[in-house]
Amino acid sequence: MCSRVGPAPLPDANLSLELGPSRASAATRGADMEQQLKRPTWSRQIEFTLAGIGCAVGLGNVWRFPYLCYRSGGGAFLVPYLLMLVVLGVPLLYMELIVGQYTRKGPVHALATVCPLLKGVGIASVAISFIMCIYYNVVITWALYYLFSSFQAPLPWQNCNNTWNTVNCTNHATNSSYSSTASQEFFKYKMLEQTSGVDEAGVVRWELFLILLLAWVLIYFCIFKGVKSMGKVVYFTALFPYVILIALLINNAQLPGAIDGITFFIVPEWDKLLSVEVWVNAAAQIFNSIGIGFGSLMAMSSYNSFNNNVLKDTLTISIINSVTSILAGFVIFSAFGYMSHLQGIPISDLAVDGPGLVFIVYPQAFANMPVSQLWAVMFFFMLLCLGLDSEFAMVEVMVTSLMDEFHQHLMTFFKRKELFVLAICGAACLLGIPLVMQVGIYVFQLMDHYTAIVSIMFLAFFEVIAICWIYGVNRLSDNHQEMTGNRPNIFFRLCWLIVAPVLITVILIFSIIQFKPARYEDYVFPPWAQGVGWVIAMGSIIWIPLGAVHTLWVLPGSFMQKLKLSITPYALNKKSKMPYYEMGGETRPGLAVISYDTQPPEKPPIQTNL
Repeated sequence: MCSRVGPAPLPDANLSLELGPSRASAATRGADMEQQLKRPTWSRQIEFTLAGIGCAVGLGNVWRFPYLCYRSGGGAFLVPYLLMLVVLGVPLLYMELIVGQYTRKGPVHALATVCPLLKGVGIASVAISFIMCIYYNVVITWALYYLFSSFQAPLPWQNCNNTWNTVNCTNHATNSSYSSTASQEFFKYKMLEQTSGVDEAGVVRWELFLILLLAWVLIYFCIFKGVKSMGKVVYFTALFPYVILIALLINNAQLPGAIDGITFFIVPEWDKLLSVEVWVNAAAQIFNSIGIGFGSLMAMSSYNSFNNNVLKDTLTISIINSVTSILAGFVIFSAFGYMSHLQGIPISDLAVDGPGLVFIVYPQAFANMPVSQLWAVMFFFMLLCLGLDSEFAMVEVMVTSLMDEFHQHLMTFFKRKELFVLAICGAACLLGIPLVMQVGIYVFQLMDHYTAIVSIMFLAFFEVIAICWIYGVNRLSDNHQEMTGNRPNIFFRLCWLIVAPVLITVILIFSIIQFKPARYEDYVFPPWAQGVGWVIAMGSIIWIPLGAVHTLWVLPGSFMQKLKLSITPYALNKKSKMPYYEMGGETRPGLAVISYDTQPPEKPPIQTNL
């Protein structure tokens, strides 16, 4: 037997008196089901799979994963990385896709449905996705700038004979802290024209602003029709990067010194496994790469058909994401080996964290390759495709959540969904202007540090608590059985119940213990800028306590009754019209329980109020 527990809200008071609470609940449930059936779906299921791959596989796979391998002992990092993929990444992605597909809602309504007390987690997911889409698109802007600059011979970062170069410029990397390479000076003094610190704002870089505008135009025309237009675009943007990665790997593997770089990447330093930081970094990389807590994949899975095979999509997205990271590692480290061979310095002196890896170190490698313009164009076009896919998902979270909540009001004001999407993209573009000023790199680093590192850990922790513990593994398994006809196996249930919550808690604790203020290279942000960073972080985190307070405020009854209702799934659905009944001298909400066999019943299901 399987039972589905949910509220029994009434369409109106007259219907309540006429039909009684059970039949009224059925009427409302039927109306809700009819509304959900009108929700658009992917034209073909492969479109969701490709969109999910595009969302999970992003720029972090190209720069963050290789850097962590370099810092954490090369091949030794792959051991905790793959283990965390199995026990953390796959189960949590599975969990999010089940919730999104079953509720057929974006993260806000999905979390409010499964755990009203922590509905703020869904709002926080939307907030963090919107903040990230503002500054993430600046990376796409940089990629476009480099792409346009690559159609020159020689490449503008190939030598120091340019107007923006300083007297300290050198064509080859050295161990000296007083010199800088041609690629470093192109990034800092030509593209960014960066100032000396966050206190000096400078002026708008109009070239970058126009390219930022172009980037938002590209994104708008890819997603303005929702999943129908996005589903067509991802056929190209999700698959083409692999063509370029494989081509780059074949080219790099033939370069002198490439084997040394690959050896550095895959040969383990086993003593590194004794460091707790390596294990925490591996878990955090899996976590951030797949995108647990951002709400993007949950929003996109809400457009799946109800009976879609969730596990197949989960395994496809998570495995391809990790394979891409490892493939990118081979590409990057083979180029590092080539540069090490040319310049006679250790590979460890070449690796740079963050955007510098793909905008400084790798372009420097292109400058010394045969047909350098071709490889540069291919590489930065690949970055564009990787960035666009992830940006689609982040913007779609905002659009889906607002349309779920305010559909009638938005359609009354904007008339067409396309105009509403245009307004979202326009607002994000305007908010991105500080990032294309001369101070932009400092604003970028501040937003990235306090959003991607600080906020997301809190969001993930409360999401796992809400779904795995409060909503419960049994309910989640029942939902999966209702959609696919079978329950998740014992491995996933144990991961949801014990392993994932424990690991997320450990990661959160170590993130707090090892927290370091934001910095960019050797520049340390002043206290007031750190304060602005915490305001950015609180822009998403604050919704969690606010959502809890609001839930307790709007639910009826005494405080204890409110608290019990707040951890009851579906308690907020039509809360003002929820039927009540007397039992044991106290008033309780009516919860509809539909009991049915695994085989379709011959008679209508029996509804009872508990």
